[in-house]
Amino acid sequence: MAEIGKLVLLIVVAAFFIVSGVHGTPQTTCKAAANIDKRVNYDFCVSELLGHPESASADAWGLAKITALLGGSNAGDAKAEIEDMLAKPGTDDKLKVPLGQCHKVYDQMGLAFADAADELNWRHYDLGRKKAAQAIQFTQQCDNAFVKAGVRSPLMKRSEDSVQLAIICTAITNLIK
Repeated sequence: MAEIGKLVLLIVVAAFFIVSGVHGTPQTTCKAAANIDKRVNYDFCVSELLGHPESASADAWGLAKITALLGGSNAGDAKAEIEDMLAKPGTDDKLKVPLGQCHKVYDQMGLAFADAADELNWRHYDLGRKKAAQAIQFTQQCDNAFVKAGVRSPLMKRSEDSVQLAIICTAITNLIK
């Protein structure tokens, strides 16, 4: 019962920030997001948002968009790492196939996060959440490519970060609407 009381209080506080135009901090927004979705890693959320120069002045809407943009940036960085691994002499042929598949998947993931940011910018929250959720599916496709090839993925950190950014984006968006 106490959990429901906390949740109600959290929703009231979040609504106050949104309606009054008061900006929450990345810390308060990440805490609120973690309270409504237990999958949100609070420390990761705060670290990622504080690393973005516009987060200090952003409201929940802005932080949701920033998170989507961070997801797109992570996908782009993953693609660059994949390209480096594919170009590296001596890369195992068994590793090249799933890396090639993941390169395509991370390209799609970057587009999904960009679409999420666009939809959120237009305040199409449901579409923004759906686009962010696609990133989780793309991550699973990449991870499965390595499992199918029988090799350990060198992209596990990127996968974990992509999933977490999608979860955080969705949770923050849920604070808005």
